[in-house]
Formats: sequence, C-alpha cells, structure tokens
Amino acid sequence: MENELNTLEQKLGQLIKISSQLRTENHQLRQELAQAQSDNRLCNDKIESARTRLEKLLPTFPEELS
Repeated sequence: MENELNTLEQKLGQLIKISSQLRTENHQLRQELAQAQSDNRLCNDKIESARTRLEKLLPTFPEELS
C-alpha cells in the first residue's frame, strides 16, 4: 500500500511539473503569436501604403507606344 502511495505521489509530482512547464510554454507561445500578429499588421499596412502610392504614380507614367 505504501509503495502504491509513493508511486502515486511521484506520478502526481511529475504531472504537476509537466503542467507547470506547459503553462509556461503556452504563455510564451501566446506572446510570440501576439508579436507575430502585430508584425503582420505592420507589414500589411506598409504594403497597403506602397500600393496606394504606386496607384497614384501609375497615371503619371507615359503609356508605351505600340
């Protein structure tokens, strides 16, 4: 009986340790995801700004002669 309790205690300790590690990893991944999403929005804003500027410049270029 005592052996079983010791084994159960060890397994519970392992479970608590793994749970804590996963919680820490999950927190880190959430931070990385938030940063990646922020970077993505910034890139999309820059692309949109460049597209708008190019669309404004296109009419100023002479048309090619055929």
